Amino acid sequence: MTETGESTAAGTEPAAGSGGGRRRGGRGNKVPLGPEGTAGAGREAAYEVDAPLAPPSPAPGIFEVFRHRYLLKLLVRREIQSRYSGSALGLLWSYINPLSQFAIYYVVFGLLMGRDSVENYAVHVFCGLIVVHFFIETFNAGTRSIVKNKSLVRKMAVPREMFPVSSMLVSLYHVGPQVVILVVVCGIYGWTPDPLVPVAVLLALAIIMCLATALAIVFSAANVFFRDFSSVVSILTNLVRFSVPMIYPFRLVADKLGDTIAHYYLLNPIADAVLLVQRAFWVGTTSDPAATARTELPSDLWTYGVAMLLVSVVCLVLAQVIFRKLENKIPERLT
Repeated sequence: MTETGESTAAGTEPAAGSGGGRRRGGRGNKVPLGPEGTAGAGREAAYEVDAPLAPPSPAPGIFEVFRHRYLLKLLVRREIQSRYSGSALGLLWSYINPLSQFAIYYVVFGLLMGRDSVENYAVHVFCGLIVVHFFIETFNAGTRSIVKNKSLVRKMAVPREMFPVSSMLVSLYHVGPQVVILVVVCGIYGWTPDPLVPVAVLLALAIIMCLATALAIVFSAANVFFRDFSSVVSILTNLVRFSVPMIYPFRLVADKLGDTIAHYYLLNPIADAVLLVQRAFWVGTTSDPAATARTELPSDLWTYGVAMLLVSVVCLVLAQVIFRKLENKIPERLT
């Protein structure tokens, strides 16, 4: 068979001129061809063709992610199993870690430093710690999720938002043991729950789920183009602990900075989520829950909470719009 025949049989065209160069057949993995543009065995590669990459899902978006529930479940399970692989205690660490954190805060802040101005200060801090860790873990892991799963991104035509969403679900999984520890500790302190406890907790979790996932989706795409974004996120998340009423009470913000600054402070969705969890657990452990709620929490906390949930949902929608504009370029940058 002639050279031209070989080229036709191989599904390619002969090289034009002596320049050779590279002929692109679509973005993707590079496949070596022969010196005359053939794929014959034993010939030294003279130029390359890009094998096609998996295209984005034809129906992308958050709702499409949950239509791929089986794959999403596999991603979450794989991440959880890999985190505890080789560990003798395994999933027990998801309970030991929050328990040890509470013990540290109880000893350091509750006993040694004697935070008498805030009743049951260790519980106050731990309520905020649950929310902050959920946000930080989702944001950090979600930012790295596409780069971490680049082999799947290049090969599978699935909604690529699936990877930051799976990071959020892994983080949410670890919230469960933390809440269990918190409930037990609050019971020891004589916690008196009320019917609004589950509403406050669910509202707080919904705010963080939407906001952290939105940020993770945007930064996961940006991190593909510039890996510096993972370091930027680490710096940003270090600031979160001090931007919410966890180490200090909300009352301090209003007393020291005034009502106007306190209003703008409450436009931070993470701060509202922390206050909602404190409303659900910490307030009920104090000697006078009604008085504590009046003096330590904003009077319109529920209004701010619902408003910040709507803001977080809008952020999630905008994040998908931004992601759509960047998605087609993601696979070819995953080298």
